[in-house]
Amino acid sequence: MSEPSPRDESLDPEAWEAFRASAHGALDTMIDHLAGLRGKPVWQAPPEETRAHFRKALPRSGEDFDAVLDTFRADILPYGSGNTHPLFMGWVQGAGTPVGMVADMLAAGINANCGGRDHIALDVERQIVLWMAELFGFPRDASGLFLTGSSQANFCALIVARRAALEGIRRDGLVRAPQLVAYTSSEAHSCIVQAMELSGIGSAHLRLVPVDGARAMRVGALDAMIEQDRAAGLLPFLVVGTAGTVNTGAIDDLTGIADLCAAKKLWFHVDGALGALAALSPDVAPGLRGLERADSIAFDFHKWTHVPYDAGFLLVRDPKAHKAAFANPAAYLQREPEGLAAGETWPVDLGPDLSRSFRALKTWFTFKVHGAEKLGGAISRTCGLARNLAAQIVASQDFVLAAPVRLNIVCFRPAGRNADLVRDIVMDLHTTGSAAPSVTQLDGAPVIRAAILNHRTTSADIDTFLEAVRASMARVEVRNRVEG
Repeated sequence: MSEPSPRDESLDPEAWEAFRASAHGALDTMIDHLAGLRGKPVWQAPPEETRAHFRKALPRSGEDFDAVLDTFRADILPYGSGNTHPLFMGWVQGAGTPVGMVADMLAAGINANCGGRDHIALDVERQIVLWMAELFGFPRDASGLFLTGSSQANFCALIVARRAALEGIRRDGLVRAPQLVAYTSSEAHSCIVQAMELSGIGSAHLRLVPVDGARAMRVGALDAMIEQDRAAGLLPFLVVGTAGTVNTGAIDDLTGIADLCAAKKLWFHVDGALGALAALSPDVAPGLRGLERADSIAFDFHKWTHVPYDAGFLLVRDPKAHKAAFANPAAYLQREPEGLAAGETWPVDLGPDLSRSFRALKTWFTFKVHGAEKLGGAISRTCGLARNLAAQIVASQDFVLAAPVRLNIVCFRPAGRNADLVRDIVMDLHTTGSAAPSVTQLDGAPVIRAAILNHRTTSADIDTFLEAVRASMARVEVRNRVEG
């Protein structure tokens, strides 16, 4: 039997020029899709026959690349989550950019494992760390790491703070350690609770601090809770402030929390998943005072700077504390004075992942092509659109504003109607494809939540959105009367 040829064994195309033409066609498909977003529904449910395609058995032999592309165009592309559309306002999800899309393709072509070793992808990531240290007023030697998102970044920050509080924790565990206690706002994201659970400390030892009328953490209440826990023999170690709460976009008193943490020698971390990158916007940044005093910050490039998913980030003031929490002296990770295994600190020393994609490239392209000023301008514009929507709601007889608008999130409800109508309205908007807000709970009642994040959204879109909500409300009320 003859040996298979390299062509038989390789996964490269048999005909590069034919593949080139197909690949160019795939790129054209995506450019056409993004350029024509306004003419499409915000969201549409895949029909059953389309879903059935994805319940077929494992393919034992391959299909033609063009045929698979055709399946993508017909059965995948039309049924996305909708976050690229200018009338998607449901959750805080970035819209992506054509530049980021191409950069992601370039990163996939390089296919670098960014866990470590000496290659240029790590220098690109280190430049992002330098840029973020500059933006947030951190020392130049601050440490940073790309992660899937702020949920993981917040978790890693807690691990760093835990190691800073208990130096022997990695060896000895929590069995004989004093009981650690952490603090965050009652409006904080649920990933903080999950981080406490995953860390082994337990959610029972996370204190949820009450909020004020602006839905920001009450620093006086935080102070009292810390002192009460210390008097009970517990060990407070971490305070998590929030720059942009998930429900309303509220910002905690970061300066007040920083003062308190400095006085009591506690780690001050900020969950800035939504709002931290508003530091790029000159008119929004003053509301983030105190952020520069944090010990660590978690945020997402895939939100307000629209880097394609996923691109979360953790920035840590003290690089030694960061490395001490994660560095692993495994033999296969040993460093050499030169060659591919050179380098003192690799990303694997700063987080749980060894295998990591080249997330930094699409972030680097985004900042290099658009620049910090333009990105900041897009953030300013969406906050202005949120104020515009809030003003229309206040002036309207149809709706009631449900919370102050601090950043880009507007929560409202129909005026003088049953609160249960909220969910029906939002579901109607989704299923008709006319808009995609979400539902959240404020003070025990459902409200319509519009998170205006998309760089494509305009003031005309805000008008269209509000009219779509009115039309949906009318449809729902008619339907309810008929069914009632």
